[in-house]
Amino acid sequence: MFTTRCRKPRIAFPSSVEHNQLGCRLASGAPLSVNLPNSITLTRICAIPLLVWILSSSHFSSANGAKELLASALFIAAAMTDGIDGYLARKRDQITTMGILLDPIADKLLIAAAFIVLVQINPSLVPAWVAIVVIGREFLVSGLRSIAASEGFTIEASELGKFKMVVQIVSVVAVILDHRWKEWPVYSHYIFPVHWIASVAIWFMVCVSLVSGIDYFVAFWSKIDRRVVKRRRRRAFILSRRKPVAPAQADRDVAAST
Repeated sequence: MFTTRCRKPRIAFPSSVEHNQLGCRLASGAPLSVNLPNSITLTRICAIPLLVWILSSSHFSSANGAKELLASALFIAAAMTDGIDGYLARKRDQITTMGILLDPIADKLLIAAAFIVLVQINPSLVPAWVAIVVIGREFLVSGLRSIAASEGFTIEASELGKFKMVVQIVSVVAVILDHRWKEWPVYSHYIFPVHWIASVAIWFMVCVSLVSGIDYFVAFWSKIDRRVVKRRRRRAFILSRRKPVAPAQADRDVAAST
């Protein structure tokens, strides 16, 4: 049993100087957009159809567990690149527009593809509604971030969101292995309860995904939405400061125009 400290999503309000610095970094970065961090991100995207093909095709046999072991190793390797490309981009100062665009897309495509395939190969553990909850949560967070970005704000990943990603990785791997093994003999009479762990991981993942989505929504609603409403009201007030036209003057203007 363990506990984790969760922080609410951090919302950054960049100044004009920070915008200029970011623009300079993006403009004066590597000569090519496809640098090492971006190449790692593209590798994660390319691994998605390969993962789907391994799990859904009959080229690999489940008799000895080759399909499940290969798919699990590929998924773990692809998920690990999520932290590697971000670390290298910051360390090497290679933050590019292409990387900012592709990194979150690659994460969501990987998770969505994995759970859609799991609905097909192991529906007893991953029914369709579980995939809908997971993918719907990703759409919700992406939508909130898009709205915030259009207003000049940035919603950074929270500790709860990062923990959710770890739980998703564990649950996906456990369900893939459960397709072939319900339990593993470890030593003597001791066994590793794969099916039990997969069941608990799926339900725990659903709960964490819902709580994380609500956490992002509350942070957006309590901070960004209020600022956006105030900004729109201020703009409307500025536009409405024109002097009202007197009725007589308006009639003369209409008569002159006709």
